[in-house]
Amino acid sequence: MSADAEALDHGHDDHGHHHHKETFVTKYIFSTDHKMISKQYLVTGLIMGIIGIAMSLLFRLQLAWPDHEFTIYEVLLGDWGKDGVMDPNIYLALITIHGTIMVFFVLTAGLSGTFSNLLIPLQIGARDMASGFLNMISYWLFFLSSIIMVLSLFVESGPAAAGWTIYPPLSALPNSISASGMGMTLWLVSMAIFIASSLLGSLNYVVTVLNLRTKGMTMTRLPLTIWAFFVTAVIGIVSFPVLLSAALMLIMDRSFGTSFFLSDIYIGGEVLHNSGGSPVLFEHLFWFLGHPEVYIVLLPALGITSEIIATNSRKPIFGYRAMVASILAIAFLSTIVWGHHMFISGMNPFLGSVFTFTTLLIAIPSAVKAFNYITTLWKGNLQFNPGMLFSIGLVSTFISGGLTGIILGDSTLDINVHDTYFVVAHFHLVMGISALYGLFAGVYHWFPKMFEGRMMNKNLGYVHFWVTVIGAYGIFFPMHFIGMAGLPRRYYTNSAFPYFDDLVDVNVAITIFAFITGAAQLVFLYNFIHSMFYGKIGAKNPWKSNTLEWTAEVKHIHGNWDGPIPEVHRWSYDYSKLNKDESDYVIAGQDYLPQHIPLQDNEEEMHH
Repeated sequence: MSADAEALDHGHDDHGHHHHKETFVTKYIFSTDHKMISKQYLVTGLIMGIIGIAMSLLFRLQLAWPDHEFTIYEVLLGDWGKDGVMDPNIYLALITIHGTIMVFFVLTAGLSGTFSNLLIPLQIGARDMASGFLNMISYWLFFLSSIIMVLSLFVESGPAAAGWTIYPPLSALPNSISASGMGMTLWLVSMAIFIASSLLGSLNYVVTVLNLRTKGMTMTRLPLTIWAFFVTAVIGIVSFPVLLSAALMLIMDRSFGTSFFLSDIYIGGEVLHNSGGSPVLFEHLFWFLGHPEVYIVLLPALGITSEIIATNSRKPIFGYRAMVASILAIAFLSTIVWGHHMFISGMNPFLGSVFTFTTLLIAIPSAVKAFNYITTLWKGNLQFNPGMLFSIGLVSTFISGGLTGIILGDSTLDINVHDTYFVVAHFHLVMGISALYGLFAGVYHWFPKMFEGRMMNKNLGYVHFWVTVIGAYGIFFPMHFIGMAGLPRRYYTNSAFPYFDDLVDVNVAITIFAFITGAAQLVFLYNFIHSMFYGKIGAKNPWKSNTLEWTAEVKHIHGNWDGPIPEVHRWSYDYSKLNKDESDYVIAGQDYLPQHIPLQDNEEEMHH
C-alpha cells in the first residue's frame, strides 16, 4: 500500500471511531459514503428501467396490432397518439430512447454504478472509495443526465428519433425530421454529462482497487467481482472519451456549420453547403465505444455471477486464474472488433475478414467463462435461492445469445440478417437479458448488505425468476426466426408487405410474453420496496460467504468497520476445504473459510 493510501486509510480509521452527526441531506442526498451512493445508483437505475420497459411495451403493442386503436397511446403520448393511433415518428423515438435508457442508464450506470460502489471498498477492505467527493459528483452527474434524457421526452418537436446509435445525417441535420431538433440536442447534452459521470466513477474505481487494498489482499486474492469491476472501469476510461469526441463533433455539425460527418446533402431538392465529411467516420467512432460497451455492461454481471455461483455451489470457483485471464482477454479483444457492426457500410472486404477473425477470437475467453461456470456447478452442493437461479439464468442466456453472435460476427452470414430482428434477438439475449439477470442476482444476494440485514422474500423471488426466464425466452427466441425470414427492425408496421403476413401471429405471441414479463418485474419491485422496510432480519453472513463485506458491521457506518480493518490470509473461494484430520478443520462444522481466518500450521493455501 502506498504512503498516501496508508495515510488515507488511517484517516478513515479515525473516522470509523468518531462518527459525525449526519443530517438528512448529508446522509441521503449529498452523501460521500459509497454504500449510500450505490443505493442512489440502484434506485435511479430502477426508475429509468421502469421508463425503458414501459416504452418497449408501448411499441410492442404497435407491432402486434398495428391497425388497432389504443386509448393508452392518447393518454401517454398526447398529440403523438391522436385517436389511439401511434404516430410513426414517435415509434422511432420510443425505440431510440428505450435503447439509450436500457444500455446506458440502466445496464451501465445502474449495474456497474451500484455494485462497483457497494462492493469495491467492502471486498478489498477499504474504508471508502479513494475520493468520496468525486464519487458523489459522479452520481449527481448521472442523475442530471437522467433528468435531461427524461425531459427530452416532453419537447414539442419530439425526442431524438435517429435510433440509439444516432447515425448522421439524420441526427446531424436539425431540419431533416422534427425529432432531430431540440430533442436530439438534449440527447447529446445528456450523453456528454453521462460520459463525464462514467469517467469520474471509473477513475475512482481503478485508483481504489490499486491503492486501498487491505493487508494481505494481493491481486490474486481478489474476488472475481472486483476483477470484473476493475477491468470494466479500465475499458470505460479507454473507450468512453471516443464517444464524447463523436458527440462533440456531432454538436458542431448541427450548430456550428462544420462537416465532420456530412457531405453532398440534399434536403427537399436544395443542396446544402456541407462537403468533405463522412457518416461512416461517425460509425467508427460510435462503435469503438459501442462494442466495448457490451462488455462494460456484461463483465460486472459476469463478476457477480462468479461470486454467487461459487458461494451457492459450496465449491471453489473452477479455474480462478483462467477466469481472470479471460476477463483481461475480453477487455483487450473488445477494443478491436467494432467493425463487425459495419459489414454493410461499404467496408473493404479484406478489412471485413480481419474483423471477422477478431470477433470469432473473442468467443474463446467467453467460452472459457461459460465452461468454468458449468464446472463450478457440476457436483456442487447447490443452494437454489433467487440470486443463484438468476446467475444460472445468466449462464444460459450468455451461451444461447453468444452462439448467434458467431453468425453475426461472420461477414458473409451477417449480410443476410443485418438490420433484421435476428440482430435484436442476439444482442437482447447476450447483453440485455444477461446483464439484467446479473443485476437481479446481485440485488437478491447483497440486499442484506445494502439494507442493514433485511432479506428479500424468497418465494416472491422464485415467482419473479420463473416468469421472467420463461418470458424472456418467449420474447427473444422467436425473434431469431422472424429475423431469418427477413423481417426488418425499426418498422412501425409491416402490413404494407404481404410477404410478412404469416409472421403477424409470431409478433402477437412475442408481445403477450413481453407483457407477462413486464408484470413479473412488478413482483420484483413490490418485493424490493416492501423488504427494504419490512424484510425479515437475516444472519450477519446469510449466504455463508468468504468475502470481506460480510465481516463489516450490519448497521451502516461511514468507514465500514468499527475498529481495525480485517487482514486477509487466503483467497476468496475456500469452500468445502476439509483437511485430512477433521480436528484440524479451522471452524468445525463449517464448509467455508472467510478470507480473514489465518492459515493453520499444517494448512496450505489453495493453488488456483
